[in-house]
Amino acid sequence: MKSRFKRLGLGIMLSLMALPLAVQVVSAQTADVPREDTVIFDIDATSIASPTNFNDLVPGTNKNQGAHQAMWEPLFILNYATGKIDPYLGTSFTPNDKQDVWTLKLHDGIKWSDGVPFTADDVVFTIQLLLDDKTKTLSDAANMQHWIKSVTKIDDLTVQFDLNLPNPRFQLDYFSVRIWGSVTMKPKHVWEGQDPTTFTFYDPAKGWPIGTGPYKLTSASPEQFVWDEDPNWWGAATGFHALPEPKRLIWIVAGSETNKALLMSNHQLDSAMNITLGTLQAVQAKNPNAVAWVKDAPYSFADPCPRELEFQTEAAPWDNKDLRKAVSLIIDRTQNIAIAYQGTTTPSTTMFVSYGGMNPFIDAITKAGYANDVVAHVEDGQKLIEAAGYAKNGSGIYEKDGKTLDLAIMVGNDTQEYVLSTNELVEQLQQAGVNASSQPVNGATSQNANQTGNFQAQWAWNTCGSVSEPWNSMNQLNVSYYKPAGELATANTERWNTDGAKAYSKIVDQIGSLPLGDPSIPGLVAEAYKYIADETPIVPLVQAEKIVPFDTTYWTNWPTSDNAYTVPTTWWQNTFFILFNLKKATKS
Repeated sequence: MKSRFKRLGLGIMLSLMALPLAVQVVSAQTADVPREDTVIFDIDATSIASPTNFNDLVPGTNKNQGAHQAMWEPLFILNYATGKIDPYLGTSFTPNDKQDVWTLKLHDGIKWSDGVPFTADDVVFTIQLLLDDKTKTLSDAANMQHWIKSVTKIDDLTVQFDLNLPNPRFQLDYFSVRIWGSVTMKPKHVWEGQDPTTFTFYDPAKGWPIGTGPYKLTSASPEQFVWDEDPNWWGAATGFHALPEPKRLIWIVAGSETNKALLMSNHQLDSAMNITLGTLQAVQAKNPNAVAWVKDAPYSFADPCPRELEFQTEAAPWDNKDLRKAVSLIIDRTQNIAIAYQGTTTPSTTMFVSYGGMNPFIDAITKAGYANDVVAHVEDGQKLIEAAGYAKNGSGIYEKDGKTLDLAIMVGNDTQEYVLSTNELVEQLQQAGVNASSQPVNGATSQNANQTGNFQAQWAWNTCGSVSEPWNSMNQLNVSYYKPAGELATANTERWNTDGAKAYSKIVDQIGSLPLGDPSIPGLVAEAYKYIADETPIVPLVQAEKIVPFDTTYWTNWPTSDNAYTVPTTWWQNTFFILFNLKKATKS
């Protein structure tokens, strides 16, 4: 296995020796904007199924192609460097003493890119659209309906949210780009009267899509999206911020790690998505201007979405909690890191990211004895399997009533990390007697299977959410989101709906009503986590350490650990902060 990854790195290095043959993925239409005024970003996907669908209310719609990085601005952005929530479209979002009424104030002078003012009407329209979705299938509809009793325009710049329950995390969780994105406001004058389940928000003749951001869409294709700077951007007109220096942004589907390395080594890619250590080293050998978040090992950024194995808990035979627990015991997380990650990450002992703010909750779970071990306990896992009536056949695979113990693990094939980690887990499970297999599929297929329950297990990170408090991640398993297989689920895609799940959810609801920092929360977290440890709807694996290099040949002042004005997540909605800080490289 180890030699396989050595050969991979060698193969990439040999490919880079053939740089003159590198594919020119950036089309000729960039000729009217010089390369030195253009930033080229990588899309972490193998393809974009519907490149002209800009309706992000429909689950599965891709908006990592520049839409929510350059066009759709958020109300607020959580600043990881300071821990504070920075204003953006919103200037303030304040609760009453009971924290069940929140008042949003908007920045004055905001305009959509078609010149129409952005006001409280757009906010109220967007939220009401989600509140009116009886199926709760639109993105964030279930969350908005759970929390919001009513939304009211006070004046053009003020919106009042009356909640069903007190929620001290309301701003942080839904409107502050805590992770990846946030609830995106829609232009009422475009969306009013449209069917939100079918409207694509795309018509070049009408200038659609539109946003409030400093860039407008020029072209969209399955492999490439071009965005050009809007000289009339409201932010520059009002003094909120000067126009960013880049005149054009291009997001491309760069493809394989080898092709990403070829492009970045040849200065055709300024920002590459998640790559392996061997690929980074190959790139830097050819392009000394390529930098990572950290200068030296492990080079990576600690992404807030730990990797995990997620079961469809109602799919036989994995509806047996002891079989799920057996899988967790069999997995050696340290071995997975050594082989699949080349030592660039750390194991997960709980569902949570290992940020400093999460330590009190991780410590409480560990002290209570509910954290998983980082090394394998294969024999203990095998005993649980045998207690469930399985015995090994002549091939060393567990079997019962003539049926082998099969475990098909679905995994997105968009990034090499995902497939490598899953393949290594499959090998561990096979050696222990579980007939595991890897099912690599594209991101859209994986997401659809996840939402409809059409899987046995997935390598994913669907309980991602918490970065400084535990409720958000834990709430992803809440029974309030339960849908039977075949129906679309926006959370609890594990279909966990046992008595234990209900007891767990009751405690999670209690945590959600408490103020941030309440001293009783760590104990409640441990109490709830007992049910995860006992029934194992998810198997925490490793922390998500991402190597996301930048080429400084054309652009400098990228975020790094030494220049951490924001995190290096160019697929998040915080990318606006990166665009505001990029500087053209000084030519010698």
